[in-house]
Amino acid sequence: MSPLRALYRITAQSSILRPSTQFTGIRRTFATMATTTDTNNYKFNHSMLRVKDPKESLKFYEFLGMSLVKHLQFPESKFDLYFLGYDSPQALSHGNSTFDRQGLIELTHNYGTEADPSYKVNNGNAEPHRGFGHVCISVDYINAACKRIEDAGYRFQKKLTDGRMKNIAFALDPDGYWVEIISRKKGSKGAEDPEEQGVETDPKTYRMNHTMIRVKDAEKSLKWYQDVLGMKIFRTVEQPAAKFNLYFLGYPGDQGIPEDGFTADYEGLLELTWNYGTEKDDNFKYHDGNSEPQGFGHICVSVDNLDAACARFEAQNVNWKKRLTDGRMKNVAFLLDPDGYWVEIVQNEHFTGKDNF
Repeated sequence: MSPLRALYRITAQSSILRPSTQFTGIRRTFATMATTTDTNNYKFNHSMLRVKDPKESLKFYEFLGMSLVKHLQFPESKFDLYFLGYDSPQALSHGNSTFDRQGLIELTHNYGTEADPSYKVNNGNAEPHRGFGHVCISVDYINAACKRIEDAGYRFQKKLTDGRMKNIAFALDPDGYWVEIISRKKGSKGAEDPEEQGVETDPKTYRMNHTMIRVKDAEKSLKWYQDVLGMKIFRTVEQPAAKFNLYFLGYPGDQGIPEDGFTADYEGLLELTWNYGTEKDDNFKYHDGNSEPQGFGHICVSVDNLDAACARFEAQNVNWKKRLTDGRMKNVAFLLDPDGYWVEIVQNEHFTGKDNF
């Protein structure tokens, strides 16, 4: 099994995925390059999901308006990677190279799963394997967008009219992953908004807004994503009555941080969901998506200088899943966040002028 395949299909024997204390390879000397990285240049590039049947998954995400930005094939290792994102002329990352974007979804397909009736992914929302929660798209007219999805025959976890929250919906992709749908219109009342009646939706205007993961200790996770990855807090939603908080983080880029906290026009945000009290339970742990049963794989940050960024991480005493120098793959690294979620680190191609793959 190749090292690349091992990153997407874990085996106990795969040496590149053992804890960092077991790595015996010679490490690079990073010290001379450590000052050449700037977290202001970092981007939340993609979120990886394993899928059973790529044809069905591609059909769904393309129906949501996404385009196939890159397709990497590894027939010798029996898996393919599909990178999808919004790429119309109105899209924030239109025309950029694959790893110079924010808000992509990477679909990973291991050959043969589509023909295996017993294969099913873990969507991250069922006990005892909760962890990853959902991806989220923001749309122009949420009523029309939800109707279009429903009319196409796709299922919903929560329709716009269900429950008390009439301004959000959750569609289900072919594998049962949750896809939240929110409005790009500030102050939208969703299902009860008279201004959204009788209009048509245009998927070319949609955004891949955020990815949600649950965290055990909000304080530790917020510190890690800010201090280690250089993200900024865009918005905080506190729900003391329901005993949970939501934290939206990301890289400001040219848009900056919204002064009014309205984030629906952004792409590539990370939502951390913290349920009160989990930090006090020594035995509590979220599922990272890479232990069985598998589903969500990782989030990925692209950086300006891969060597220098990894030197900076090394100086911060991070926990590694894979260093740059481990195994044969020298162009990707994987960090572990406080909950054990994998964070891939790759080179932003804008700074090198050449494709990573």
